[in-house]
Amino acid sequence: MRNRRVEEAIERLSERFRAISWRYAKTPLALPREKIQLWPGRADEDVMLCIYKGREYIEAFHRQDYFFFNFAFRGQYEALSERFDHRITIRENECYISQPFTGYAIQSRSETDTVIAGVLIQKIPFFRTYFHVLSANRRLFRFFLEPQTRRYSDEYIHLRFEDDFAVRRLLELMMVEYAEGRENAQSVLQSLTLALLMQIAREYEKTVRSRSGNPIPEQILLYIGSHLDTVTLSGLARHFGYHPNYLSALIPKEFGKTFSELLLEQRMERAEALLRGTALPVSEVAWMLGYKSPSHFYKAYRAFFHASPRGEKKEPSGGPRAPSDGLRTLPR
Repeated sequence: MRNRRVEEAIERLSERFRAISWRYAKTPLALPREKIQLWPGRADEDVMLCIYKGREYIEAFHRQDYFFFNFAFRGQYEALSERFDHRITIRENECYISQPFTGYAIQSRSETDTVIAGVLIQKIPFFRTYFHVLSANRRLFRFFLEPQTRRYSDEYIHLRFEDDFAVRRLLELMMVEYAEGRENAQSVLQSLTLALLMQIAREYEKTVRSRSGNPIPEQILLYIGSHLDTVTLSGLARHFGYHPNYLSALIPKEFGKTFSELLLEQRMERAEALLRGTALPVSEVAWMLGYKSPSHFYKAYRAFFHASPRGEKKEPSGGPRAPSDGLRTLPR
């Protein structure tokens, strides 16, 4: 049975969607047929919901200057991505995740109403408030940070939720909150958005794990990278069912580094990318990486890079790092 308040919110927000006056800017590279879609919400909104309900919606191919998460809430739709001839079907309970500046267009035709729920997040609030939830996974970290260092990436994530209960309830709560516009709505939306992104990160991690069949050494590396702020040798051993002494001998054998060296290397790789790709204060970067105080982070960073954070950098003291993971999208 459909919830009356949710259905009223969908109707109200779909009417608002039809009334949006979309604004565009030319791409700096003056690419033919391509424009950048500007933030369609109010300047004081960090998050907004765009709800499309209907049977036909043909959108012009464009890029955008914000992050968005488009959910096929009811029915399915097609999206053009990367190039004008790349067509992707987003089915019910699936999500299309886009970086800023990525080319995209909705192409939806159906005999019954389709409902697409778009969660849009401005870039600066995304990195300041939400990024830490998604950055635990190295692949997600690189996906969301990439547009800060290389514009016009054409990467995307196509994700299916096998257990859609939590995601749908969160989207319904967000729709109602945004449609009714009550006092402190943005604060409530912030909490709901954090919970939604945690569900996305959980599903992404589960999907990658089930498809990769990772051997134990790679699982260890992924676990460390996903828990940089809390991981300890004893906690790592407990997670994989090993004695800490066995794991402390296994890690150097597999990686040529001790646990502490491996953890430091991953923290510094993450720190360098955050400092280069975002405007986050050094203190927030330190907190995201599990340092108890900025001074501890400064000390570790200087020892590793022989330079201060955001200063001129030299080669890491630990030698060249391994090549980064290649980003993979997740088709159905």
